[in-house]
Amino acid sequence: MTELLAVITISILAVISPGPDFAMVSRNSLMLSRRAGLLTALGIGLGVLVHVSYTLLGVGLLIQQSLWLFNAIKLAGAVYLIYLGIKMLRTKAGGAVTDSRIAPLSDQAALRIGFLTNVLNPKTTIFIVSLFMQVVNPETPLMIQAGYGLFISVAHMVWFGLVALCFSAGVIRDRFLAVRHWIDRAFGGMLVIFGVLLAAASRTR
Repeated sequence: MTELLAVITISILAVISPGPDFAMVSRNSLMLSRRAGLLTALGIGLGVLVHVSYTLLGVGLLIQQSLWLFNAIKLAGAVYLIYLGIKMLRTKAGGAVTDSRIAPLSDQAALRIGFLTNVLNPKTTIFIVSLFMQVVNPETPLMIQAGYGLFISVAHMVWFGLVALCFSAGVIRDRFLAVRHWIDRAFGGMLVIFGVLLAAASRTR
């Protein structure tokens, strides 16, 4: 029971902490649509399952002990975040709301962005690997460990789904769409900063 409570508590705190996942969901919900935000949240939850899977397979221990592999993951994540951020920074001011210069996303693209943002997020790698290596008892049955992983994934989907619903609410969205290009640039700047910090960390560790 103690282990379960620890997993739940740590997972909730980790999920709600701000980062690239939050920036991407809130941006897509606010600038595009509620559907895009929810699909991005779903992609993030699916990305978590990738981290859980390789951790349960023992690859997480390899990542934890291999400096070059961990730095390679951080660098890949940094490049992806900087790429997304630069695309947002290049958003131009539009006229009416219906004349948005922000390209719409297909369902597959929204899902893919959420998935890749999480899969390439070293923060999630550190969180999942540390949780299973330090909190979860190695003698805990594999099925229960898999259940923990499923809970973490669902927790991400629920939290970021709520974020998507909040930022896509009519009153909030209508007020911000008038300055949507500045908001997009702000989120883009956040992602670039996240990416630069990750790249710097991979070079200094």
